[in-house]
Amino acid sequence: MAKISKTNAARLLDAARVKYTLVPYVVDENNLAADHVAEQLGEPIEQVFKTLVTVAPSRRNYVFVVPVNCTLNLKKAARTAQEKSIAMIPQKELLPLTGYIHGGCSPIGMKKAFRTVIDASAEMQETIIFSAGKIGYQVELAPQDLISLTGGKTADITTEV
Repeated sequence: MAKISKTNAARLLDAARVKYTLVPYVVDENNLAADHVAEQLGEPIEQVFKTLVTVAPSRRNYVFVVPVNCTLNLKKAARTAQEKSIAMIPQKELLPLTGYIHGGCSPIGMKKAFRTVIDASAEMQETIIFSAGKIGYQVELAPQDLISLTGGKTADITTEV
């Protein structure tokens, strides 16, 4: 059995003594969509989340963690962030800003701590699954642990697809 390599997010979880599971999955280079990852994992889609990085006119960045079967509602996100508006950052800015690439962005272990909001539906799950910071790896942990670790909060920030 191949050894699972630790990601930066996993190392930070270890350092914080947070109980989690590192979950590898087979990468389909032709389909990196978050809902496809949920399908690969064989987990309920409402338990698998994606990490989205945004920017406001104030030039502040925000991280939103939402279920893969939902879309970030930009109006709700802006209201939650107390900003006039919120927009997704251009994909080319993701790596320099966060240290993560598209498809492997984790809310844990970014270059800088950004205000983080997790969709309120996470609180209905015993555990949630999201990127461990590297394509091919997800991390599963209790939503409260993610909230605590990121200093985040929960809010209704999505629209179902």
